[in-house]
Amino acid sequence: MLEFYYHPSPNPAKVALFLEESALPYELIPVDTRKGEQFKPEYLAVNPNAKTPAIVDDGVTVFDSNAILLYLAEKTGKFLPEDTPAARGPMLSWLMFVATGIGPYSGQSVHFKHYAPELSYAINRYSYEARRHFGILDAQLAKHRYMLGPTYTFVDMAVWGWARVVPLILGDDAWATLPHLKRLFDNVSARPAAVRATALKDKFRFKAELDDAARRYMFRHIAAPA
Repeated sequence: MLEFYYHPSPNPAKVALFLEESALPYELIPVDTRKGEQFKPEYLAVNPNAKTPAIVDDGVTVFDSNAILLYLAEKTGKFLPEDTPAARGPMLSWLMFVATGIGPYSGQSVHFKHYAPELSYAINRYSYEARRHFGILDAQLAKHRYMLGPTYTFVDMAVWGWARVVPLILGDDAWATLPHLKRLFDNVSARPAAVRATALKDKFRFKAELDDAARRYMFRHIAAPA
């Protein structure tokens, strides 16, 4: 059975949604990042980058949420666009846009806004870029029902993972400026598979406190030598 290493955060949420949508059987393995479980040797053997999610599928290890989505979509043949260069080009482009733009800028925006509020330059930089990237998604969805056109694909799942935390990233009023992304988010969130994927966080007691010990695990640069 597929092993799914999970923490309740945006990137694992994408993979959880695909697994629930495709009805693939899997074993859910919690990784509590605020307790430092991502740095245990047995998990580093699965993902040397010490991040969640990761999967082990019949001896095949895949880490990075976007790589996992592509792997699972190609393995199952589900939630893919047509198998043509004309369809595959946009699929790869938007998937990598989420991987290299939405995720990194959103993550850094949250970090500086909520955990290093004294660094106004960094807050402005990453908040601007996060908003710009989400605006590009919104513009694409103004022209199409889903990211790649009329059909729901795993790229929409990649977008949904981060759209879940738009208010945390951009502020409580952000949805008013992203109506088309909000439509996609609401439509995907209403799917039974998304409801099940969201409920996975309640299966385990993950540490919620960001105490000194958690900060040492979450913000490793604080203790690292210059």
